[in-house]
Amino acid sequence: MKILLITALLALSFASAPKDKEQVEQVLNEWHKAAAEGNFEKYFGLMSEESVYIGTAPGERWDKKQFMAFSKPYFDRGKAWDFKSVSRHISFSDDGKTAWFDEVLDTWMKDCSGSGVLKKVKGKWLIMFYDLHVLIENEKTDAFLELRK
Repeated sequence: MKILLITALLALSFASAPKDKEQVEQVLNEWHKAAAEGNFEKYFGLMSEESVYIGTAPGERWDKKQFMAFSKPYFDRGKAWDFKSVSRHISFSDDGKTAWFDEVLDTWMKDCSGSGVLKKVKGKWLIMFYDLHVLIENEKTDAFLELRK
């Protein structure tokens, strides 16, 4: 009986993983799409109240309220930014309540990388943390550092 119960529980956990992966993919795709369409409510509705966003410029670390205030003028124009995921990797905690990911993005800044964490709250995946960074090839680092001076 114990073996049957353990087998059933394992089967259920593996069966939910693809569904959760699809849900996380959908949240991230909708989030990027909402920014491209200037949908402020949808974009920030996909972020938890405790979320943090790390931008590309020095000092760009915002909690949700700060990021909303910073972003509002961009969304008010009808389009904030248009980031398209080129590739994405998603992993899950053992209890299935936390997901983390990294993605390569096609943006106006050329290739960027984003990474983040989502948490499942009352059956809904919400973005808790996002970190955006511009990709710079190692051989171009010296020239980049000169620009930063």
